Amino acid sequence: MHLKLGAILSRRLRRPGWQWRWQWRWRWPWNRNTPEDRLPAHLERGRRGEELARCHLQRKGMKFLTANYRSRRGEIDLVFREMDCLVFVEVKTRSSEAWARPAAAVNRRKRWRLSRAALDYLRELGHPSVHLRFDVVEVILGDGLAAEIRHLPACFTLSAPYRYG
Repeated sequence: MHLKLGAILSRRLRRPGWQWRWQWRWRWPWNRNTPEDRLPAHLERGRRGEELARCHLQRKGMKFLTANYRSRRGEIDLVFREMDCLVFVEVKTRSSEAWARPAAAVNRRKRWRLSRAALDYLRELGHPSVHLRFDVVEVILGDGLAAEIRHLPACFTLSAPYRYG
């Protein structure tokens, strides 16, 4: 652990003084959770929606694998396994449905980015022979609690130029 911390510090020390101090402040856990360090409300809402969606899908019998998988080509909110199928889940959280359904935000570009990130995830696993599925979970929050959670299985397939299997 000390070697890792030393590598982090050596990279941080190469920067000018004020930048180093600002990044150092964010590095230590005892400096977190002060009022100015909290996430903005929309990010807190999204994080809460992902937690609720994960619990909802686990209650339905799916096995949780990972959350917030990132590659340089995109991000996947949740990854689950259901029997021999890998399920990539996009969570959309809203405080109301006044404008449109949350799943409407998963447009063609978002599906393309999810497809590319899913292929990166499969590459890291060594290209297993499994089925793929892309789900969307809509979470409607009311006063910080889940007013409604909708699971929309198999919303889309891999984007046009990509295929797997």
